[in-house]
Amino acid sequence: MKNKYDIVIIGGGTSGVSCAWNAAKRGLKTLIIEKNSYLGGSITSALVIPAMKTSNNAINTDFFNALYGKLSSLNGAITYEDGNKGWFNPELTKIALDILMQEADVDLLFEEELLSISIDTINANKILFSTKELSTPIETRFVVDATGDAKICEKLNCGFLEKSDEIQPKNLRFIMSGINVNEFSNWLMEFDKDRNVSTSCIIDGNTYLSTAYTWDTGVKWALKPLFERAITEGVLTKEDTNYFQVFSVAGTADSIAFNAPRLINNQGYAEARMSILRLSNFCKKYLPGFRNAHISSIANSMGVRVSRRVKGKYIYTYDDLIQGKTFENPVLISNYPVDIHSEKRNGSTLQKVYKEYQLPIESLMVEGYDNVFVIGRCISADFKAQGALRIIPSCFSMGEGLAKYLAKI
Repeated sequence: MKNKYDIVIIGGGTSGVSCAWNAAKRGLKTLIIEKNSYLGGSITSALVIPAMKTSNNAINTDFFNALYGKLSSLNGAITYEDGNKGWFNPELTKIALDILMQEADVDLLFEEELLSISIDTINANKILFSTKELSTPIETRFVVDATGDAKICEKLNCGFLEKSDEIQPKNLRFIMSGINVNEFSNWLMEFDKDRNVSTSCIIDGNTYLSTAYTWDTGVKWALKPLFERAITEGVLTKEDTNYFQVFSVAGTADSIAFNAPRLINNQGYAEARMSILRLSNFCKKYLPGFRNAHISSIANSMGVRVSRRVKGKYIYTYDDLIQGKTFENPVLISNYPVDIHSEKRNGSTLQKVYKEYQLPIESLMVEGYDNVFVIGRCISADFKAQGALRIIPSCFSMGEGLAKYLAKI
């Protein structure tokens, strides 16, 4: 453990680990300070799997590929039939990230809380940290806020962009195991012929699948009669049925991950877990293959789609995104749609984009500072643009793009 670093990253989530790995690979002395006992953020703590597919022309993908390669060697990653390499096993991701950080010589502080941060008024390149456990302050040239909630920028009294009405509901994901996935897959492929909704394939001898349902009326959901019956029979509440999406878990033969429940009406953890119990009972009663299934994991933290956003040296806008505006120093290229969830029926947005878009490095630079940066969902972007930029592959690219930029300074 050192006391002086080139770069300190607060938060070991998706953007933070990518930034750290790339910075260390380029010779920067790098430290991650993480509040949990493991890395991975939304993947591991919130069970956000799989990572959504983005453009085939994406840039800054070295870390994504390294993680995929490491997980593949641990039997914890697959490439789905649509070419998406982001199907990760969340528990094995913890181990894969530990290995990658060790190989890159990244220092780690787990279960650590940042108490204070100060920037030397004489030497602006000198930033001092104090933490809960370390008595000696840490000094660094650059600090990166990868907390997801802009905790560092808050301590520095930075400017913010969020408005009170710009919100998206959270979710609390879970996993069920003991499923006869082949039986479920065979039934599902017959029951739902819409391959834009329900898909299945066999990889390395295991069956992998996905399907979905929401209470929105714009799609003819094959699963709708089952959910309506479950409400009538008291198995589910109407609110339980607002959003339901499932994916097989990489490297397992009997587990399925749920992108549900989506939390509305100010539900907290206790209410969310009761919804999970009802959804699991729904699956066991109405879905073939779930007869002997059980809840095997509930996320440690909620999946957060939007949080406070920092005012940067460039505020990236929805118009920039839709027009496909190009920049001199982009950190990512993507074509993922504008994806904004709503608590209201038919209130969500999933808007396709017809031009690839770029995010400039200046949207990671905090206004008023030359050595404080932000990556992840709290970047300098307006609400609608952030709704497209928040996905895991884009966060990987942000972290990597920032590390490459800092290594040149």
